[in-house]
Amino acid sequence: MKNLWNDRAAAKYQGDLGLRVYTSRLLGQDPSLVLHGGGNTSVKIRKKNLVGEEEDILYVKGSGWDLATIEEPGFSPVRMQHLLKLAQLSSLSDPEMVNELKTQMTRATAPSPSVETILHAILPYKYVDHTHADAVVTVTNTPDGLDRIKEIYGDTVVIIPYIMPGFDLARVCAAKFVAESHDKTIGMVLMNHGIFSFGNTAQESYNRMIELVGKAKTYLQEKNALPSNFSSSSYPINDNIILGLTLARLRYQLSKSAEFPVILSNHREPKYLAFAQRNDLPIISQQGPATPDHVIRTKRIPLLGQNIESYINDYQAYFQAYSSANHVMLDPIPRVIIDPELGICTIGKTVKAANIVADIYDHTIDVIEGATKLGKYQALSPKDIFNMEYWDLEQAKLRQGGTPPILTGEIALVTGAASGIGKACVDSLLKRGAAVVGLDINPAIETLYNRPDFYGIICDVTDEQALVQVLEKTVRKFGGLDILILNAGIFPPGCSIAQLSRETWHKVMAINLDANFILMRESHSFLKLAPKGGRVVVIGSKNVPAPGPGAAAYSASKAALNQLTRVAALEWGKDKIRINSLHPNGVFDTGIWTEETLANRAQNYGLTIEEYKTNNLLKVEVTSESVGELAVELCTPLFANTTAAQIPIDGGNERVI
Repeated sequence: MKNLWNDRAAAKYQGDLGLRVYTSRLLGQDPSLVLHGGGNTSVKIRKKNLVGEEEDILYVKGSGWDLATIEEPGFSPVRMQHLLKLAQLSSLSDPEMVNELKTQMTRATAPSPSVETILHAILPYKYVDHTHADAVVTVTNTPDGLDRIKEIYGDTVVIIPYIMPGFDLARVCAAKFVAESHDKTIGMVLMNHGIFSFGNTAQESYNRMIELVGKAKTYLQEKNALPSNFSSSSYPINDNIILGLTLARLRYQLSKSAEFPVILSNHREPKYLAFAQRNDLPIISQQGPATPDHVIRTKRIPLLGQNIESYINDYQAYFQAYSSANHVMLDPIPRVIIDPELGICTIGKTVKAANIVADIYDHTIDVIEGATKLGKYQALSPKDIFNMEYWDLEQAKLRQGGTPPILTGEIALVTGAASGIGKACVDSLLKRGAAVVGLDINPAIETLYNRPDFYGIICDVTDEQALVQVLEKTVRKFGGLDILILNAGIFPPGCSIAQLSRETWHKVMAINLDANFILMRESHSFLKLAPKGGRVVVIGSKNVPAPGPGAAAYSASKAALNQLTRVAALEWGKDKIRINSLHPNGVFDTGIWTEETLANRAQNYGLTIEEYKTNNLLKVEVTSESVGELAVELCTPLFANTTAAQIPIDGGNERVI
């Protein structure tokens, strides 16, 4: 284990809480120690309150904060005196405990304290660190894990048998720590859970954590039980295999069972294919999570060629029986699906949720492999897993979800997405919770956004094979396709029919018409599997109802696209796919309109630039944002009963009217 402490960097953090932030971030930088908000850190500080009384305050990591990025406001200040009194109680329900912790905070705006707050309070050290280190969890998740932990650490740690986090764990730890700790004690191991270190300074506690985890990692290395490095030569990835429809059908059935759209991410790297093809997979994949904090429902199923609907229905029936018997709120779908050909599929309400599942299961694979090399992977008992997953505090989290954005869990594809109306559509979709794939010939599309729910792909829409590959990539990335916004197009320089070249004509048709036809044709089978019905929005033009001279190729291409849209509405209605057109005009904040062009056009009409921009009946400026907002609104339930509509967005044009 690499110790990341740096005196110069540490000097930038002031005071005890500042150093608590620094070492917490050091721990958070290593995913093998903490992952997606896992782990807890704390510091005990004595300070005066508003009435001049000195109090001992425990600053413990608050709910919702990640150690990798935590700041001082991410620590919840709780009065120590009350925490120590709570620790002496013979019993305390978890809801009561949570209430007591909240009422004893000294800052009302602080996040909710960790459920392990009392445990941090009873440990007699200024600084306390807690991680779910992969190396330690690997050792404890074996039948003889207790003996191995004793072999690794001797008497330098107190060992606690598995107990679910909360008050009972704190009470047992308090008793065992008092009875078994001594001058050489530098840590505490919670079987099947994680490891604690502590010290009188932030550096001491951090150094001890690195030392303790390093010993476990060295032990695994000596036993040849470290994770393998899988190469593509050992587990070649066949990228020519078409998985899109299989994944889309799977996502459809999962969404149907969950009763809301889900994101399904496919992972076929060598590591995941190797795990999915293990001979003992039916056993080890069903034994449970590496730690109780990372409970994930998994299912192994050979998907290709199988009845996906039957599988999902069987799975749902299983959990419905569980629900009836135990009166708990259940998740009716698995979060991980393992297939020898697909690799690993992870499922979540959002891209972030699906990615968290993927990261957790990635580490779970390492733990399973290491424990198996030590002899056998043995997770918690089914009873312990069930109790953790349906713990009243976990169920409370599910009930506190709130109302998600209207397009949460849905997947959209936008062409011409790097700028103008296309980019505005992307912005509007992301704002409403959708995962978005953006296409553009401009390389800037790849770095348009740095966020997990956006995937930018460089694409020439006139390349038919490239469009087929884009759809495959979209489904592998997010699981399906719900929304298609056809925006990419070109507007050539003005030219009369008498002077219009065949080359220009075909170029305009190839981009404005043919590319959209191909993408509509190829996306149809995916849109049919949209959980809430497929939606297509075509960005047309004012030139469809009111063409102008000098724009023959453009006007004809948009008119043909408009007819294609109408036919699609007739054919696709039975598939619950609705398709509508927008006809914008005078959208001057796009790439084709420079200040020079605007000035020249305005001068030709004898208008100022501002007058030219608002040269419509309503005297309003039509912006890319206004077009993008309306385009995406057409994909919401507000327009659930509308298809084949042609909507002008031009401020009112006399020729159109």
